[in-house]
Amino acid sequence: MRTASIHTSATPLFRHLLFVLWAAILFAPDRASSQPANDSPLIFAAASTKDALDEVVKSFELIHRVKVRVSYAGSNALANQIVNGAPAAVFLSADEPWMDFVQEKGRVVNASRRDLLRNELVLIAPVATGVGAITIERGFPLATILGGGRLAVANPEAVPAGKYARAALEHFNVWSAVEAKLARTENVRSALMFVARAEAPLGVVYKTDALAEPRVKIVGTFPRSSHPRIVYPVALVRGRDHETAKKFFDFLRDERAVAIWKKYGFEMAVTSR
Repeated sequence: MRTASIHTSATPLFRHLLFVLWAAILFAPDRASSQPANDSPLIFAAASTKDALDEVVKSFELIHRVKVRVSYAGSNALANQIVNGAPAAVFLSADEPWMDFVQEKGRVVNASRRDLLRNELVLIAPVATGVGAITIERGFPLATILGGGRLAVANPEAVPAGKYARAALEHFNVWSAVEAKLARTENVRSALMFVARAEAPLGVVYKTDALAEPRVKIVGTFPRSSHPRIVYPVALVRGRDHETAKKFFDFLRDERAVAIWKKYGFEMAVTSR
C-alpha cells in the first residue's frame, strides 16, 4: 500500500513538470524571428539606385553572412512611408528635400546623415530611333522633335528626377512648350521603361539609368548648372539603427562598394556632414 501511495501521488507531480517544460519550450521567444530588424535590415532606396545597390547588397551579404532587404521606389513615396512608421533601417534618397522632410519629422539619426552619390541628368531615346544627338541650349526645339509623342518624365511635382527635369527644361525655356506632352511616371525607372519599350520617343532620366538599359541611348546631357545638384543623401532611421544596419550603412562607402557605384556610373559625393 505504501508503494502504491507513493506512485499515485508522484504521477500528477510528474505531469505538472512535463506541462511546465512543454509550455516553456512552446512560448519561449524565437530569437531568429523576434529581431528581424537586427539580423535583416530593411533598406529604403531611390529607384535609380537599384542595379548598383543590388550588387552592393550581394557583396555585403557574402562578407557578413546576413540578409539585407531592399524596397525601391520614388524618394517621395519612401519618405512618406518612413514618416508614417515603415520599418526601414536606412534611407537612401535621390534628393536632399525628401531627406530634409524625414529629418524634420525626427525620423533619422541626424549625426548619421551624409551625402553618398552624385548623378547627371540626360535626354534619352530608343536605340532604334532615328533621333541623333540633340544640342541642349536655350529654346532648343524639343516639342518639335517629340512630334505627336510624349516626353517620359518622373512626376515633376514630387519625384526628384522629375523635379530636376522640370528645373532644367525651365532653365532652357522649353518647359511650357512640352508640359502638355509629358508622360508622367511614378518613378524614374518607369520613365526609363517608357522609352526602352519605344512607347515614348524621348525621356529625361539619370545618366546611370540610361547606362543600365541597353534599349536606350543618350542623345543629350543637361549641364549641371541647369538644375539643382543631383545628390543622394543617406541616413540611418531612428529606432532601427541596430548593429547590422550600422554595418551596412558604413559599407556603402567601403572601397568594395565604391567600386560598384562607379561601375554603374555614379560619382561619390564629397560631403561636409
